[in-house]
Amino acid sequence: MFETPFTVVGNVITDVVARRAGESNVVTFRMASNSRKKTDDGWEPGNSLYVTVNCWGRVADGVAGRLFKGDPVVVVGYIYTSEYLDKEGNRRSSMEVRATSIGPDMARSQVKIDPRRPSPMELDQPKEEPESTSPEPLETENSDGLVLSA
Repeated sequence: MFETPFTVVGNVITDVVARRAGESNVVTFRMASNSRKKTDDGWEPGNSLYVTVNCWGRVADGVAGRLFKGDPVVVVGYIYTSEYLDKEGNRRSSMEVRATSIGPDMARSQVKIDPRRPSPMELDQPKEEPESTSPEPLETENSDGLVLSA
């Protein structure tokens, strides 16, 4: 099956919902990508693209608890359409993206990256701390107030 690669830049427009599906974590949210063009009178709004973003596994772990409604994001993944019948029997379709990577739009936000921070889903699991066999290093201060380790 051929998958269509897709990159979209926009804003998160719904709450980010994290859940479990079997053994995997899943995060879902909707985003909008808006175009606009400059005219003599200023900026004129253009078309908008609304898409549902589904994140699985490690992408879901990274997104959960870190993305919020209104955040500017760049989403990379594969786009597909889902067809269904609505309550009145009309045939409908929606576009969805299975995300392979999500990041902040650095043109519209400032972030501090901390890859060691655990996701909220990982915080639920108890952590075992390794035992230290080496003694604590000795520290002293020099005349400039800098801490020196022995």
